[in-house]
Amino acid sequence: MTQALGISYCNLQSQKNNVLHHTEEISDNRLIIRRGQPFLIALQFNGREYQEGTDNIIFMVETGPWPDEASGTKAVFPLKKALIRRTWSAAVERSGPNSMMVVIMPSSNAIIGQYTLKVQIAKGTKATTYKLGTFVLLFNPWCADDDVFLDDEPKRQEYVMNDYGFVYQGNRKWITQCPWNYGQFEDDIVDISLRILDKNLNYLQDAFKDLSLRNNPMYVSRVVCAMINSNDDNGVLQGNWGEDYENGVRPSAWNGSTAILRQWYKRDCEPVKYGQCWVFAAVMCTVMRSLGIPTRVITNFDSAHDTNNNLIIDEYYDSTGKKLPKESHDSIWNFHVWCECWMARRDLPPGYGGWQVLDPTPQETSNGIYCCGPTSVKAIKEGEVHLNYDAPFVFSMVNADCVTWTIYGTKKEKHFCDPQLVGNRISTKCVGTDEREDITHTYKHDEGTIEERKAFLKALQRLSRRSIMSSSNGAPHSDISNGFSSNGMAPEHAPLPDHDEQLNRPLSDAKLLLKFKLTESPQLGQTISLALLSINLLPVAKTLKLSFSAQSLKHRGKPGVQFWKDSKYIDLGPKEEKWLLLQIPYSQYGKYLEENNLIRVSAVGEQNVTWEKVLVERDITLAMPQITINPMGSAQVNKPCKIQLTFSNPLNEDVSNSLLVIQGSGLVKSHMKILVGSMKAKERSVLEFELVPYKVGLKQLQVHFGSNKFQVIKGYRTIIVNN
Repeated sequence: MTQALGISYCNLQSQKNNVLHHTEEISDNRLIIRRGQPFLIALQFNGREYQEGTDNIIFMVETGPWPDEASGTKAVFPLKKALIRRTWSAAVERSGPNSMMVVIMPSSNAIIGQYTLKVQIAKGTKATTYKLGTFVLLFNPWCADDDVFLDDEPKRQEYVMNDYGFVYQGNRKWITQCPWNYGQFEDDIVDISLRILDKNLNYLQDAFKDLSLRNNPMYVSRVVCAMINSNDDNGVLQGNWGEDYENGVRPSAWNGSTAILRQWYKRDCEPVKYGQCWVFAAVMCTVMRSLGIPTRVITNFDSAHDTNNNLIIDEYYDSTGKKLPKESHDSIWNFHVWCECWMARRDLPPGYGGWQVLDPTPQETSNGIYCCGPTSVKAIKEGEVHLNYDAPFVFSMVNADCVTWTIYGTKKEKHFCDPQLVGNRISTKCVGTDEREDITHTYKHDEGTIEERKAFLKALQRLSRRSIMSSSNGAPHSDISNGFSSNGMAPEHAPLPDHDEQLNRPLSDAKLLLKFKLTESPQLGQTISLALLSINLLPVAKTLKLSFSAQSLKHRGKPGVQFWKDSKYIDLGPKEEKWLLLQIPYSQYGKYLEENNLIRVSAVGEQNVTWEKVLVERDITLAMPQITINPMGSAQVNKPCKIQLTFSNPLNEDVSNSLLVIQGSGLVKSHMKILVGSMKAKERSVLEFELVPYKVGLKQLQVHFGSNKFQVIKGYRTIIVNN
């Protein structure tokens, strides 16, 4: 009688499979594969070789605590002669004496997560089951049958494989790039990302249903979006837009996602303090890329927060040009950051797949949960705000109209509507380079065009129709489940064309014109110098009263302390223009700055005979000094490499508690801290340190420098690590 076939050993071929599945940077000794792409395993048998027709071999894959075929958390499939596309299947690749190479095809629609692989060998009525090992299954943008398929290799390399990038900050006229270490291939990040899925509210309420939906990138992205903030759950980050960060880390001090994710994981999923929009978005980008969904970080300058869902942003000023914070719940953030994720949208009409907005910053609830999206970028451009999910909110962020009001005692007067103020220079990192790409055209037609106004009016009509339906039938929505619906310089300072782009809002049908001119953004610590041009457009002389105001501006567009105000009278002859030089010293503004180093300067011109008024305002981002990073020789994996840093105190006063924080995936295992201590006014310092790169390829070294009198100066250097 032939002895039963047994398995003595299984080799999951992790190193070879991971290379083919683009996961070798995560691990070379742990099997991590992608949907819809075959992988090989080697089986060693006891005593004899496999006999086709005699030995019945069946494979099983299981995920979750209670695997079940009906929910998709378990799949059972026999060994056959050929693989079956799109579904779990197994076939003999080749066989030899007492061994066999088996190729297994994961379903292109399989649930992502941690799996156990088993095999059952039967002969007659006797069957034996063997556990062969475990593996992680991810989404696959290289597979045409996967909903996250991206048919462009350079884009896959950028939006899935690149472990560093930039978050664009500042304002629309002075864009700075903040380096960020995504670190999605650090060996523990994929486990942390899967842990995030297991901590979401849906899983805690109905694990069977939640797990069954994890094959859908739309569902997974919405879950991650909700879990990045902590508003409804034990999400990763707690937001803080105040001024007290004593019990945590100020948002501007973070330079990467890995430290945040590891802290959340190690502290038993306790929310990490603190985040703001760019931190939320960058951490979400890390998680999504680690799960295999192509993702990029997007910055929208002059980003609206429309609280009453009417696509209109109301702003209020007093007669001196001071912005009033308490009159409106609407706001315009100097910049706002979110993610775009690439996926098919089978729930929408054809053509609305591709890039989808997902905003993890907790601003408004979506079906009762603090998340936003996925929202089709194309739907936003076309004004199709009735399509899932959260399209009216996203539309308003990039294309709301702004109405200016002035307050006179107890009265308010509407003066000006600006359809072009909101949504400017929408930016992301270019594919394959460290340059900035402007993608405003993907969100809206050019301002001032008929197409743009048509899209805006369509959005208003769709919104009005939806409001009528909501009031009569209840708010229409389509839930999937429980609220979750189906060179090396320092940061670039990029001054943009100034000319006539400053905001000039008539407060009546005025015949006056005011313009601010700022040729370059002043550096932190320097005197702010700008010129105001006053123009009389009429052929008669006028006396003009000018009222000036300067306020720090919070990141979310809310005004801070008004630290400077002044007024002057000037005489303007017929058709005359006059320049007026204004200066604000550091001693006047320094202690009132917010984290973003942003100041709003405004001027109100008033003709005291006719009482006609005009308002002009200018946002000024104070530039930071450069940190120069120079490798002292070539970088090689597992060999020490010396780095030289040159940095300086930008202030005309001594600073203390100066600290350097150094980070970079593939270069520094964790982050390095170097205490510099005290630095004298304008002191320049040169420092050397050593690191040992542990991964080959293009890597980014990031350096943050802070002190007791300024928050963070950031620098980066791209380094090529060779074998």
